[in-house]
Amino acid sequence: MSRHLHHELEAALAAVVEDLHRSVTELAATLADEREALVAADALALDRAGTRKQALMQQLEQLDAERMQMLKLEPAAATQVETRWREVLERLKGCHELNQRNGSLVGQRLAQVREALAVLTGQGGDAKGVYGPAGEVRTALRSHHLASA
Repeated sequence: MSRHLHHELEAALAAVVEDLHRSVTELAATLADEREALVAADALALDRAGTRKQALMQQLEQLDAERMQMLKLEPAAATQVETRWREVLERLKGCHELNQRNGSLVGQRLAQVREALAVLTGQGGDAKGVYGPAGEVRTALRSHHLASA
């Protein structure tokens, strides 16, 4: 490989790693926005954050595919971007943790909604069964006629 092509590949790889760094930094900010939207129960902001998060994930995948292709052509170029690549990996790890926390919050909210729906529909999951007139176990919380006049 010519020296000129080698330098061009190194420069292109450095640019891709910088783009990865910018994208993962933006992903972290988007995950913070998503968290704020979840806490505030702001459906519009949550939708915007989710759309942006998905676009950034696709962008990160594309950039990483480019990085891998360049490294196949010039494996030695990895040493030139090693420090910045480690920063990208650390930020990705932080994004993973943020996403896990957001997912946990979504799970808690979903459980609360299901619980509220169970109470509203008389299907309380925690209610102990009671025996009905025919001896069957009932868990429904709805009222029933005890007698008619």
